[in-house]
Amino acid sequence: MNEVARSSKHVASLRAAVATTVKTENRPVSLVPVAAVPEIPDYLQDTYYWAYINPRNVKLLDREIVVRTILWQQHRRLQRTAFVEIEPRKRVLQSACVYGSFSANLSEHLGPDGTLDVFDVAEIQVVNTRRKLAAYPNATVHWGNVLHMDLDPFDAVCCYFLLHELPDVHKREAVNLFLDKLVPGGKAIFVDYHKPRWWHPLKPITSFVFDTLEPYAKGLWRSEIRELADRPEQYTWRKETLFGGLFQKVVATRID
Repeated sequence: MNEVARSSKHVASLRAAVATTVKTENRPVSLVPVAAVPEIPDYLQDTYYWAYINPRNVKLLDREIVVRTILWQQHRRLQRTAFVEIEPRKRVLQSACVYGSFSANLSEHLGPDGTLDVFDVAEIQVVNTRRKLAAYPNATVHWGNVLHMDLDPFDAVCCYFLLHELPDVHKREAVNLFLDKLVPGGKAIFVDYHKPRWWHPLKPITSFVFDTLEPYAKGLWRSEIRELADRPEQYTWRKETLFGGLFQKVVATRID
């Protein structure tokens, strides 16, 4: 059986499992009609198929221990630094599915009076995340390209390790969309990679991994996230670097 057939079979089995679970809980499953199936961007198909679409690797990588290892045991710290910017009971957009328990933890943080909307263009990621969030009625996982979404503005947008995976033109598009989707006083929280200090012992291996597997990541080494905004003056900006500068948190708060 070829890779595409295995992928389709795996997604179908995951969807069936989720549908059965949700049906048992008497909660409807929202599936996008075939005519509205989003197109997977070329960069995702060509560069990140192995990480986000390949069924075997999705199962392998979607583990807390893997996420902690990839982020050099900083995942919990990075998650906390994102959550501290988000108040419970707020309406929040998560820009893409995230491996591990991040989305469940964010749903828990928001509480039953808050809402979480998660977007992803890859069906296998949507099905997988719906399964992980089945116990959280305040969370909705949308199958679609977040850059094409049409929802009302949010109190906060959480962009957690997405920008480094986008080509530079899409980085700019994403940053401006997330800023535009904020209510007055709302926050866009970007947690991602950053150019480490020259002495950082992990800089050489990080550079090698980026050159080999993450060809768009060094865009964040060359440019500030604020520089990607078309109208930066409409927001207040805060930046914090972590772990010797290898990671960053940038918070943009809408002024008007």
